Amino acid sequence: MTGEPAMPAGAATPPRPATARAQAATGPLDVPSMAPARVPTPRPGDPRLARLSLNQITVRQWGVAEAVAGCARAGIPAIGLWRGPVAESGTAAAARLVRDAGLRVSSYCRGGFLTGPDRAAALDDNRRALDEAAELGAPCLVMVVGGLPEGDRDLAGARERVVEGIAELAPYAAERGVCLALEALHPMFCADRAVLSTLGQAVDIAERFPVGQVGVVVDAYHVWWDPQVHAAIARAGARIASFQACDWILPLPADALLGRGMVGDGHADVAGLHDSVLAAGYTGDVEVEIFNADVWSADPDAVLATLARRHVEYLA
Repeated sequence: MTGEPAMPAGAATPPRPATARAQAATGPLDVPSMAPARVPTPRPGDPRLARLSLNQITVRQWGVAEAVAGCARAGIPAIGLWRGPVAESGTAAAARLVRDAGLRVSSYCRGGFLTGPDRAAALDDNRRALDEAAELGAPCLVMVVGGLPEGDRDLAGARERVVEGIAELAPYAAERGVCLALEALHPMFCADRAVLSTLGQAVDIAERFPVGQVGVVVDAYHVWWDPQVHAAIARAGARIASFQACDWILPLPADALLGRGMVGDGHADVAGLHDSVLAAGYTGDVEVEIFNADVWSADPDAVLATLARRHVEYLA
């Protein structure tokens, strides 16, 4: 997962026996807060879990095989895969693991980075990502479009390069049955990760292309603050390719990318965003994507149990 934050020094998975003893004494505990769970853990097969998906980054310490097995144990029917772990296992093997477990792939992370100086290399890498997404059966490739190259202050020019890159990739994506899903990131990531800072900007680009070829991601962490977000969701309509759920927690860590929390632990109205997405006609998965050092150092099975409880509490 090149370009993503490293695990912080000293972070370690808490011993499972201690966790088990604590849960035996007090009942299920949410992670990372270790507060008593507010609702019972839904069992596999619970219809309220039918649209829940685990984005693999949430359990970063697990590879594809472990994440797929964890979803099967927890009754989570879908998974959003990342290119790094898929490369480690092999695309064909990853596709087989998902299929044999009876899961579906909700998204593939990630493509994009279209604003840099080596345009040809970026396009080639995105074509490879689209090939992988198609082999995995992913309906969309999440596009983190790229920031400003070193020394570049031409924000408008960078956004135009995004449009040009999407125009070149869209026919290739259509041939493979994969939607290019543009993800707007919070403005604090504009310089280094994504020159698309609002959902409305992403929809503006997507509308230039046929529905099904280019869509948008509604990521609660990145868009919750935007006073125009509900209007943008309504305008996106059938172009909503993915809904990613997590919360905005304070204080933000030194690496703000890790400021995501479990739904209900922060300040974002994730349920309100979910209501708007449903009203816009979205019928896809609710994919929980959390970058958080404390979540990464927790027992992954406890992470899955927590996010399942939060899903039925807030979003089912």
